[in-house]
Amino acid sequence: MAESMADSKSMTSSVNQTCDPVVPSVNPFFMLVYSLLFLVGLLLNGFILKFYISQTQQRASSSLMVYLKNLTAADFLLCLCLPLRIIHYASSSGIVYILHCSIGATSLYLNMYTSILFMGYIAVNRYLKIVHPSGTHILQTERTAQIVSTVTWVFLLALTITYNIMFFITHKPLTSDRCYCGLLFSTSFSVLHKAFQISCTIIFLLVFISLVFFYYSTSCRVLQAQQRQLACSGSEKLVKSRRNMLVLVSIFCVCFVPYHLARLPYAFLWNSYHVGRLLYYLKEVATMVSVFNVCLDPLVYFFLCKTFQSEKGILESQRSKQTNQERESSNKPNQ
Repeated sequence: MAESMADSKSMTSSVNQTCDPVVPSVNPFFMLVYSLLFLVGLLLNGFILKFYISQTQQRASSSLMVYLKNLTAADFLLCLCLPLRIIHYASSSGIVYILHCSIGATSLYLNMYTSILFMGYIAVNRYLKIVHPSGTHILQTERTAQIVSTVTWVFLLALTITYNIMFFITHKPLTSDRCYCGLLFSTSFSVLHKAFQISCTIIFLLVFISLVFFYYSTSCRVLQAQQRQLACSGSEKLVKSRRNMLVLVSIFCVCFVPYHLARLPYAFLWNSYHVGRLLYYLKEVATMVSVFNVCLDPLVYFFLCKTFQSEKGILESQRSKQTNQERESSNKPNQ
């Protein structure tokens, strides 16, 4: 038993020794990409938040608008979490390392899975709009959307706070090796961390399966409508619904599928001598791709939010009118 413990320590130290000289060489790349994502995401989601809270937009809300607002808030908060990740790649500070592995990681999880869940809610809402076009189903009401949104935030915040409290109570002392957050995990917390990862993966799979099912069902309805040669207006609405669902599924798959393919194996095999470092790099790249959703989610608002589209058209017409008036005034001869 003593020999096996010694072998385990030797293997862990081997992994640690090989990661420190290599990881910093790619840090500038991660810093650059996250900085760009932070700036672009902050501008896009800040603009959309401003649009939502603008005094001129105080119109009757809907369940879809409630989910879109919460998705925007999650993306905006995710942008605010990125500076800590950027500082982590730029600094060797022990405090930054601990904050990155606790508050930084859980903030990323919180906003990522909030985005995942709200994309799922939006898909359910759009599918129900096809099944119940009159909007009479209880899940299509604004009140239900507000309750679901509140429960989602409270549930994920409770998990995040519990995770952080347990981490700070049980984490191991700092060492010179700071490439893997798992080096700070105690035995009991490591079990909690793996359970946390499994739970997050289950949430992801449920939403992913739902999105695929909704897109498939919508596509079948479009095909049936085209075969029966239904009225043009009804067929066009179904085609738009399928397009909107395709946008959701595409963004979801691009951003979150690679992350979960890399994240779960890393949670269990990060200390493996042979695959630990490879999984670390895959996980870091997949995390970077998942954060890219803060730049892609505005496509959801553009395709699904009619208010956003109509307001965009009004602004463009006003600008065009103002430009024409300026041209006419400049062309008038001086009296």
